[in-house]
Amino acid sequence: MHEHKLPDTEKAVLVGVVTPDASRWDVNDSLDELAELASTAGAVVTDRMTQSLARVNPTTYIGTGKVAELKSLIGARGSDLVIFDDDLSPMQLRNLEKALDCKLLDRSGLILDIFATRARTAAAQTQVELAQLDYLRTRLTRHWTHLSRQKGGIGTKGPGETQIETDRRLIGNRIAVLKERLEKIDRQRTIQRKGRKGFTRVALVGYTNAGKSTLMNVLSDAEVFAEDRLFATLDATTRQVRLGANRQVLLSDTVGFIRKLPHNLIESFKSTLDEVRESDVLVHVIDMTHPRHEDHIDVVRATLGELGVADKPLLPVFNKVDRLEEPELLGALRSRFPEAAFVSALRGIGLSDLKERLLGVIEHDFVERTAYVPLAEWEMIARIHREAEVVAEEYLYARNGEPADEEAPEDPIPVARLRFRCPRKFDRDIRPVLKRFAGLRICAQE
Repeated sequence: MHEHKLPDTEKAVLVGVVTPDASRWDVNDSLDELAELASTAGAVVTDRMTQSLARVNPTTYIGTGKVAELKSLIGARGSDLVIFDDDLSPMQLRNLEKALDCKLLDRSGLILDIFATRARTAAAQTQVELAQLDYLRTRLTRHWTHLSRQKGGIGTKGPGETQIETDRRLIGNRIAVLKERLEKIDRQRTIQRKGRKGFTRVALVGYTNAGKSTLMNVLSDAEVFAEDRLFATLDATTRQVRLGANRQVLLSDTVGFIRKLPHNLIESFKSTLDEVRESDVLVHVIDMTHPRHEDHIDVVRATLGELGVADKPLLPVFNKVDRLEEPELLGALRSRFPEAAFVSALRGIGLSDLKERLLGVIEHDFVERTAYVPLAEWEMIARIHREAEVVAEEYLYARNGEPADEEAPEDPIPVARLRFRCPRKFDRDIRPVLKRFAGLRICAQE
């Protein structure tokens, strides 16, 4: 997939609509974030334009008068690009291109462009390309650079077939190839995760640029790429972290969330976000210095709900405490979130408290069990040792509680009595297996 990278010198105008569902303050804040996205992509924002409407214009997004005003502004400023704060429909995109005669992007298109430049691994590049193609196939217009020029020799132009129809067909073929590739990646990652079953798995989640990667680095002595930019990290990175003398966890850094995150991007990044789905505990990293951090919390919670993981144990971690200029805010947040940790990942402040609180969340999610397992079932005993914390272990003899023949009871068998603590997920997995030995009764050695 060709990456539509924005030149460093490209000048952009931002456009948003104020509706009864979104106040002007909300829209201005959203445009602030859009400006950060544009800067991340390499554009210079010269102007902003907003319009109050009862609803977004279905044909041109903004009113026709505003379209004319926008065209004049583009000419006066010499702007190369207009970025809209909401997704444009194919009709809106087509009409605006005719009226403005310049490059147009909506929020999803801009985010996908950033992802394309940030993707480093083959998996991330495949995921981004799939999301781009899925997004673009319904938005092919006269400004589209034909796929046939980028990938010669694929497909032929049929009788009466327009170039856009040819491009749509080529996109469909490419999407099929990418989906097959992602399924292979997903199978490989599933195998990798099976090898991690002996560890409690913790995933860092949060709004983009909240400091997840910096926290990952300081907790695990890793070298995950971290930068004060939106979406600095796209690939999930997993490292071992020691929380206590006898407790190690696997900590995963994941892609940051953002408001209006494209749904096709969530679907394409399924393999990466499976680190969130498969985790035992979530650590929600929050930039407490951001003026809209409460909105960011809501966005993250909503996205976790979309992923089906809203019920997982979660530890809030408020980051950048060293940069907080309002001491009263710290007290208010401590009162509202008594279970939260307050840290500075950059300066290493509050990390011991964070580890203690995280360990407490993990311990709270554990259950304690006692099981009798025949020594012949050595694989089962080894699995319990590997995936649980064995508190006590002794070797005894046992018989089934109800022998088939009372006059000739079966010989006693050696068993291990194991008292262990384990995550609830492991307990659910192993409980049906242990039911096979529920009838064993301890007896004296004969």
